[in-house]
Amino acid sequence: MKFKGIVTVIRVPFLILTLILGILGAGVAWYESRRFGSPFHMGYALLATFGLLVAHAAVNIFNEYFDSRSGLDFKTRRTPFSGGSGAVPSGLLTLQQALWLGIACFVFIVPIGVFFTLEKGWMLVPLLVIATLLIVLYTPFILKMGYPEWSPGLGLGILPVMGAYFVHTGEYTLTAFIASMPSYFLVHNLLLLNEFPDVEADITVKRRTLPIVFGKKRAAVVFSLFTVLVYLWIVGAVMLHYMPAFTLLALLTLPIALQVIRGSFRYDEMELFLPVMMKNVQLVLLTQALIAAGYILGGIF
Repeated sequence: MKFKGIVTVIRVPFLILTLILGILGAGVAWYESRRFGSPFHMGYALLATFGLLVAHAAVNIFNEYFDSRSGLDFKTRRTPFSGGSGAVPSGLLTLQQALWLGIACFVFIVPIGVFFTLEKGWMLVPLLVIATLLIVLYTPFILKMGYPEWSPGLGLGILPVMGAYFVHTGEYTLTAFIASMPSYFLVHNLLLLNEFPDVEADITVKRRTLPIVFGKKRAAVVFSLFTVLVYLWIVGAVMLHYMPAFTLLALLTLPIALQVIRGSFRYDEMELFLPVMMKNVQLVLLTQALIAAGYILGGIF
């Protein structure tokens, strides 16, 4: 097993998203500890974020395994944002090595889950079970259900934020859920936009993503609506005092959002669409980072 193959299949740059989600969940807990005296433990924040990173790596590896086994990764036009990592098709890893690496990552995070369950309560178990099912079922089953984009929005949006919050407080709160919803919209859209270049290849393995089921134009409309929802949600939550006013910093990404919305309809012009995919990654990461910064600043001031 080559080290380069491990780094490639894990898709390290993609883990930045998970790092930000861990910080966001911890940021919400820290903000509430400063305002209301609820529990916060920096060591728990670091351990939970590390566990999230390993879990996300497992997701990427299992996706590579299933897509290579089905032959999909040998058909797609690979871009920096879609089409898989290329670790198995290029020979950096064998199919069996990818499978065992994914299993190893999954086994590695089990003790972390057990620790937090014993420390903070059994209510963490349902979240861990749902997360596990999403990891295992996403590629072989969920992607063939007709609207799979909800799964990344839940598994790489809501659940990490709620879990990173739970390890401090031992409970799920409405405020934590509200804080996690922009992540749902953004991660949903991250996967949605990245599916456009893979439509033809995905059809051959019977995937049913939104661009396939709705058509690319209607899928671009859905993408645009979800992007708008991010900002409406944040503004509404601040007005209702569910999120601190500093989270309005996320509105600074509106110019990027407008560019991405316009560009999402250029799906048939790949030389123009690739920069749009890049801007969407920037939008997803920067918006959530600014929300997290808003909670931290809210706790300070």
